[in-house]
Amino acid sequence: MQQLDWIVLSITLLFIILYGVYKSSGSKNVEEYILANKETPWWLVGLSVMATQASAITFLSTPGQAYHDGMGFIQFYFGLPLAMVVICIVFIPIYHKYKVFTAYQYLELRFDLKTRSLAAFLFLIQRGLAAGITIYAPSIILSTLLGWNLTLLNIIIGISVIFYTFIGGTKAVNITQKQQMFVILSGMFVTFYLILHMLPNEMTFSNALHIAGANDKMNILDFSLNTESRYTFWTGITGGFFLMLSYFGTDQTQVGRYLSGKTDRESQLGLIMNGFLKVPMQFFILLTGVMVFVFFQFNPVPLNFNPNNKILIENSKYKEDYTKLEKKLTNLSEEKKEYNLLYIDHLNQNFDNPILRNKLKELAGREKDLRDQAKEIIEKVDLKAETNDKDYVFLHFILHYLPKGLIGLLLAVIISAAMSSSASELTALASTTAIDIYKRNIKTEKTEKHFVHATQFFTLGWGIIAILFACVCTLFENLIQLVNILGSIFYGTVLGIFLVAFLVKFVKGKSIFYSAAISQISIFVIYYYFIYIHPSGQEKLGYLWLNFIGALITIILSSIFQFISNLIAVRK
Repeated sequence: MQQLDWIVLSITLLFIILYGVYKSSGSKNVEEYILANKETPWWLVGLSVMATQASAITFLSTPGQAYHDGMGFIQFYFGLPLAMVVICIVFIPIYHKYKVFTAYQYLELRFDLKTRSLAAFLFLIQRGLAAGITIYAPSIILSTLLGWNLTLLNIIIGISVIFYTFIGGTKAVNITQKQQMFVILSGMFVTFYLILHMLPNEMTFSNALHIAGANDKMNILDFSLNTESRYTFWTGITGGFFLMLSYFGTDQTQVGRYLSGKTDRESQLGLIMNGFLKVPMQFFILLTGVMVFVFFQFNPVPLNFNPNNKILIENSKYKEDYTKLEKKLTNLSEEKKEYNLLYIDHLNQNFDNPILRNKLKELAGREKDLRDQAKEIIEKVDLKAETNDKDYVFLHFILHYLPKGLIGLLLAVIISAAMSSSASELTALASTTAIDIYKRNIKTEKTEKHFVHATQFFTLGWGIIAILFACVCTLFENLIQLVNILGSIFYGTVLGIFLVAFLVKFVKGKSIFYSAAISQISIFVIYYYFIYIHPSGQEKLGYLWLNFIGALITIILSSIFQFISNLIAVRK
């Protein structure tokens, strides 16, 4: 990084933090601190909702996901627009009617205290862990870039987020997210333009899509009924729908964003805005990753994108074996470039040569074999080494190929996204702890200022917990998938509780509580045996189905339990 990059990065982040503190400090009561005095306009609600979901993981991992696996991940979001419509029609009017501070307050009004506490507890576990991951993601970037200690970076980034969140609460989060989304979208559009500009002169955007397609990167839709596939059209509109319905409808991280809207209509418009823009935004980010893949068909590419593995190999007895693989990859890259240019020449003559397409696939297969061999060598050096390099692909491109100044902007994009998401998570965790646990169980009368200070204290406490989890977090297969898997384990049960509350009126508190407890235990078991440690080593169930299964178990069991309870009561 050059001096200009540091200047761009520092000014961007400092402005966002200081502006947020300046515009939001001095909350007088809980409503102002947690709900921003319910003065947020619809467009800012929409931006805040988008910024909360678009964490650093989105911009760090999604391009790498597309680089390796193509555009199929977009199917994960197919259920989102439908979920927004359901939330606008069913959830928001009820939340505004009862004037709740958190989603879980409503559950006590509908059921009982223990059901409210269970849902809040499940949220705190899931989101508390996820908050650590969103801090950990940008730490990877700066650790790789600067060679700084990863733990130290987790602490620095975590404290930066805690600073303005502690002072300004939800208002600070909403205000800063406006600037953060501007930085994020500007940086991504500029990057996409530069990628296309750096491709060979004779190459058009249509050519780039053909090359991506020849390498199976443009397989957007999968209508197969294979439950083992993580991302298909059906998992998107079923499992994805239930995940999004639970995330946006029952997760306080998002509920808190639109509860701050001026009216229920402002909240609804904000969510509809998110429904219209979220899928195109994710499509664009994935397409950026695909274009990075196309770019590397004409430029040198590392054997493994994680630079830490290269350092590991350099100090081992397997250095020579690894170097031989690198030479083979260099020769293969030259061959790929030659055949891709020939393929482009045929495309410009309106001839999509099937022989060349097959050749490109064959070369891609050979490259994959070399990468797999490299992973085996890395594992020989250190069994605990993270050989999966999806989260480093976009970072490698940013650091090695973008011009001065823009590197700082792109790092600001990723770190801004991390701050945005982490701040929303901390305010949600703090407000849920303060309102659903502390205030609900405290026996003596306290002032509004007391609860503001209590919420600030919980913000600090959850921030410390998130930092500690970030310090022990390790890379999963892909960070964005880790967050979604973590959510899928818990969201189905919580969503089932809320769906019963809204739609199955005859079910009472005791039935829903025991049903939810059984449902959550069942999801743990299903995940453990069918996804985490299946004997074949291959998942037997896509994790998105956990959302649907958890909700279904909760609804069915609670209805059965209540029916039996009513039957027993009648006989008595």
